[in-house]
Amino acid sequence: MEMITLTINGQTVQAPKNATILEAARSAGIHIPTLCYHSELAPEGACRLCVVEATGARTLVASCVYPVAEGMVVKTNTDKVRAARRMVVELLLANHPKDCLACQKSGDCELQNIAADLGLRKIRFEGGARKAHTIDASNPCLVRDQEKCILCGRCIRVCRDVQGMSVYSFAERGFDTIVSTAFEQDLGKVECSYCGQCASVCPTGAIVEKDDTEKVWSAINDPDKIVIVQTAPAVRVALGEELGMEPGSIVTGKMVAALRNLGFDKIFDTNFSADLTIMEEGHEFLHRLTNGGVLPMITSCSPGWVNMIELKYPDLLPHLSSAKSPQQMFGAIAKTYYAEKAGIDPAKIVSVSVMPCTAKKAEAARPEMNASGYRDVDVVITTRELGRMIREAGLDFKHLPEDSYDSPLGTGTGAAVIFGTTGGVMEAALRTVADVLTGENLQTVDYNDVRGMEQTREAELTIAGNTVKIAVVHTLASARKILERIRAGEADYQFIEVMACPGGCIGGGGQPIPVNAEIRRARREGLFDCDSANELRKSHENPEIKELYDTWLGKPLGEKAHSLLHTHYHQQIR
Repeated sequence: MEMITLTINGQTVQAPKNATILEAARSAGIHIPTLCYHSELAPEGACRLCVVEATGARTLVASCVYPVAEGMVVKTNTDKVRAARRMVVELLLANHPKDCLACQKSGDCELQNIAADLGLRKIRFEGGARKAHTIDASNPCLVRDQEKCILCGRCIRVCRDVQGMSVYSFAERGFDTIVSTAFEQDLGKVECSYCGQCASVCPTGAIVEKDDTEKVWSAINDPDKIVIVQTAPAVRVALGEELGMEPGSIVTGKMVAALRNLGFDKIFDTNFSADLTIMEEGHEFLHRLTNGGVLPMITSCSPGWVNMIELKYPDLLPHLSSAKSPQQMFGAIAKTYYAEKAGIDPAKIVSVSVMPCTAKKAEAARPEMNASGYRDVDVVITTRELGRMIREAGLDFKHLPEDSYDSPLGTGTGAAVIFGTTGGVMEAALRTVADVLTGENLQTVDYNDVRGMEQTREAELTIAGNTVKIAVVHTLASARKILERIRAGEADYQFIEVMACPGGCIGGGGQPIPVNAEIRRARREGLFDCDSANELRKSHENPEIKELYDTWLGKPLGEKAHSLLHTHYHQQIR
């Protein structure tokens, strides 16, 4: 890579020839504030907060889009630069609500933090024209407050470029410019997958997850309710981050202790139902493979992905596994098997799940998710929402003693915990499918061919004399590409895993903010550490799963299992 040398604030810096000033500065540890810029999105240079002085330029330039040059001299903190930045932020604040203390993003708002860093204590521009918008809470998972929008365009770019959904775009001009959906419809009426990536990249409180913590507090404080909670695999490597710990910190025991302190009656692990999902989904794949079923079979664990295929590719729905997601399988088992075993009236059970995903809120609300005779999952909160509850309760999370999950829905294998990262569902399935096909307890546990962070990965495996061609995909834009290949008859696979979010659940729309490739990598490594440390690493070896089938369900894909653990998918029209 050809390198060039420039000077930033008197410091000699080397950078790739095609780098921007911002990239060169950050590589040298020099901070330049930004708002519209995001390291994983195409730069636009829209907000002008990152302006600097550079030789060869007659005016201040946006460092996020301005290329470096040999011998360039850059100054990032001159009086002129600082005055320009303060003006940008003052103008944004002049048209911004002053409800910071009550804002869901308070303390995590980039605009708020930059205003503090710039020392802004008074806004000079008061009394002028103001934009007025109503809050849009029509979406089951997300809330939009246009008054807090600073027109950075991040939501537009992540929805268009990463997720391929293009729900948002700029509309109008000048002072009247807004980020809008098609025809300015409410977010609940457009083809949104509910993935929440727009909320993950929004620098202010303009797009946030729908907060359901009060529902949980209300249930906990109701003496007539038995409140149980399940925690998803990816939460255990992200919750600590939300509470001030290093990204990827494994906080399983502290998380269980925190939940018990919050007042939950029973704390269970979604890893249990992830193992259950593998039993059903794995046997479904084998049934399709050996009986001429629709192939390739595609996983159905990620609700953002399910929403996308129902909205955009309903003709390909027969390819989806009919298995419910681990969240929903858990809910169905909790209000039937567990209720029966514990002698509890299922009508008194409030089933709560802690998920890395905003789309899980909509999944739980699907009308078909009531196989138990009750709503399988009553309330879904994200990792961020659980963090808020822990802070509200005044718990010193870092110093909580380790605690353990309850039984009988609290045991999970290493195969289950890697559900939280792209490729994990595929690897977990292969561990079980290989043993079933060979009739042996194979020593092969790690399937490195499906591991990685490339958005589409392919592999060809030979299992018991059978050649199995597989693909692993994450992000909805990549999923759309593989669906187009299936439509065209060009996708020669038997099994495909799709995750809606970058990196899978570790990068879910409900995970701590900010998130980038390095943070996702740390979370991913945490999950694989959990896997390798587990004595049980194959789903069919889970003793609680064995007992469930032996004493209650019967067999995978059996009548009882099918009625409780499988569902159907249908075209969505919005």
